[in-house]
Amino acid sequence: MTVGLISLACVLALAFLRVPLGFALLAVAIAGLTYINSFDVAITLMPMVLSDAVFSYELAVVPLFILMGNVLSQTGISADLFRAAYAFLGAVRGGLALATMVTCAGFSAVCGSSFATAATMAKVAYPNMERYGYSQRLSTATIVAGGTLGILIPPSIILMIYGILTQTNIGDLFVAGILPGLLGLAMYMLVIWVYAWRRPDEAPRGDSVTARERWESLRGVWPFVVLFLIIIGGLYLGWFTATEAGGIGAGLALLFALVQKRLGWKRLYDTLLDTAMTSVMLYTVLFGAMLFAQLISMSGLADELLSLVQGSGMSKWGVLIAILIVFLLLGCVMDSMAIILIFVPLFVPTIVAQGFDLVWFGIIVVVLTEIGLITPPIGMNVFVLKANLPQVPVRETFIGLVPFIGIDVLRLVILVAFPAIALVLVQ
Repeated sequence: MTVGLISLACVLALAFLRVPLGFALLAVAIAGLTYINSFDVAITLMPMVLSDAVFSYELAVVPLFILMGNVLSQTGISADLFRAAYAFLGAVRGGLALATMVTCAGFSAVCGSSFATAATMAKVAYPNMERYGYSQRLSTATIVAGGTLGILIPPSIILMIYGILTQTNIGDLFVAGILPGLLGLAMYMLVIWVYAWRRPDEAPRGDSVTARERWESLRGVWPFVVLFLIIIGGLYLGWFTATEAGGIGAGLALLFALVQKRLGWKRLYDTLLDTAMTSVMLYTVLFGAMLFAQLISMSGLADELLSLVQGSGMSKWGVLIAILIVFLLLGCVMDSMAIILIFVPLFVPTIVAQGFDLVWFGIIVVVLTEIGLITPPIGMNVFVLKANLPQVPVRETFIGLVPFIGIDVLRLVILVAFPAIALVLVQ
């Protein structure tokens, strides 16, 4: 147990020192396994764990969905989505912010990344809101909060990683994320509407659009609609697995891009290269997490934690609330991927022993990491936005995020109190 605790502390220290997470996990795992057993055991166990992962059919889902998202991002779907959302919402007060939030949700459904959503919308939506006189607080907070939907609305990279780590059906996780994701979108839009009502000078109306222009704006979003319906519909109806859905999505995205003549050879090369680099990065982190999970298992830390919980006399809801508080605090100072990779393998045995559903817990964990992405002092999405909009003070963004953080906490309470919201489409 002592080795497990020291190893956990070492990984956290290396993560705070900005050592690449995959290398930190691998190095600590090898050192810890060497101390518990021997270097020969550690160096033998590593290729065994990695080869099992490399040849895993389920793991192929990661690069396939990344490729789908990259193809659609390169072909300008983000601008098309924003144009369509603005056509229907722009004329109301706060309409540009509402359109931005809807676009974030739509873009999330094809990219699966919170950072990519926030970075893209900073380029697409912020100039328009600035031109119409929106305050920096509302503009940047809308983009940053909307970006968090990228790790919940399927397909989500974080949900894929969670499914692989916990051996939970990824298709079920994707389907379970739909209603909580839509709930998050609706509650975020409510925050914008109330903000615009209370401070109309900071959220003016946009230009009115004719009915014909509205319907014409929908032409550019049909690839997104078709892909989302095929992928999520197929998973919900059980027509194919998550890996097959990724293959279908990537193939159709390439086909749509070619039909629309939006993907030349140079752009195709850049898309494939970016997909390969992102996939290798994620695989390195995932392999490190798998080996680190072996160390946690051999050290007995997870078993000791479970024994401690069972001997404490706490109710299962008390145990859950304690774990949620830990995740919430970690989210304030750590990256969401690091939290999932390091702490999910540690807490999952306790969650299972308490009788909670792992699909539901996966959605709860993702919502918690969403809150962490916009909570000071780290708030990774805020700094992604800052990198794209250096002229905007970080303080203004964090102030604007206060109501979004509050509504996120309320959503978390609702999802914990009513698990059926996440599970009704799965069961």
